[in-house]
Amino acid sequence: MKLLRDRAGFRLRLRSLIRKEFRQLLRDKSNLAIGVGLPIVLILIFGYGLNLDVKDARIAVVLEDASPTAVDVVSGLHRSEYLVPIRVTSLHRAEALMRDRAVDAVVQVPSDFSRRLAAGDAQIQILLQGADASRAGITRGYVTAALAQWAQIRADRSVARPPPGVTVVDRMWFNSANTSIWYLVPGLIVLIMTLVGAFLTALVMAREWERGTLEALFVTPVRPTEILVAKLVPYFCVGLLGLALCLLAARFLFAVPMHGSLLILLISSMLYLLVALGIGLVISSVTRNQFLASQIALLSSFMPALMLSGFLFDLRNVPTAIRLVGEILPATYFMELIKTLFLAGNVWPLIVKNNAVLALWATALLALARFVTRKRLD
Repeated sequence: MKLLRDRAGFRLRLRSLIRKEFRQLLRDKSNLAIGVGLPIVLILIFGYGLNLDVKDARIAVVLEDASPTAVDVVSGLHRSEYLVPIRVTSLHRAEALMRDRAVDAVVQVPSDFSRRLAAGDAQIQILLQGADASRAGITRGYVTAALAQWAQIRADRSVARPPPGVTVVDRMWFNSANTSIWYLVPGLIVLIMTLVGAFLTALVMAREWERGTLEALFVTPVRPTEILVAKLVPYFCVGLLGLALCLLAARFLFAVPMHGSLLILLISSMLYLLVALGIGLVISSVTRNQFLASQIALLSSFMPALMLSGFLFDLRNVPTAIRLVGEILPATYFMELIKTLFLAGNVWPLIVKNNAVLALWATALLALARFVTRKRLD
């Protein structure tokens, strides 16, 4: 009988606490602004503003050879949707434009191009603006491909064709649109869930510590576990609402395909959301100060997820010490998992491994939050 009374009391207290938390969440508009408005703003800003593709690269064309052959060579630059060729009269003028950052590259066709082409050793010089190494490398690829089109067309038109060789046909896997948006948007979901889960929970809990409302609960029969569960449920729902908004934006705003299982993605997202909420609960219970909790939440969750999870940089290309730190973070495993589900499909070894890591993190963080949240005043 005592066990039944304890269970009934637990359910009654928990239901009352959850109802209180939902009312408080709806009453405080700033919480809804962070939990619902912030994901919308972030996915619009990052989705439309952050783009690793190079489009409309301005190319200065120095045509020192006015022969029809030389003109035909650079005509491929005009057919590229990524390049904007600009005719200039001299190399000196082209170099001035590059110093002023007015162009991204210079294509120089020398005066002896036609003669050397007939001799079989013609050259075209490409000068690249190297201040942004990534943009320079992509621009070089576009220019080289555009110039190679002319060589292919010339070979096709040749009467004395060379014997047939190997034809290279390229195909891009997992990103057929060849756009960085498909790569970035799934990562944005990780960042948004990290920020909403850890930052919002840490801020709200710390605010209640400052106002004394949690201390008031400590004089009641409620237990720390009930308090934590009651705090988790409303913000877990807010996190799921943010996830839904992100998935809708990925599908209808950015047309990112979903090759994997939506159910697996939802389960994995729930696990990671528990991780983020656990981080926020631990931070708020330890600091009990809004400003300090918000700063620690940003530095310990959002910034590592942005810089060290593989969102912007491939961890295989960073120093070993940094890579090891990144491999500890739960955001790294969710980042790998969600990108795989979006772009590659159900790769079960990755799904099982990453979900297991997330489950361990969620269990450890929630247990730690329960340990540091006690009914006592320090």
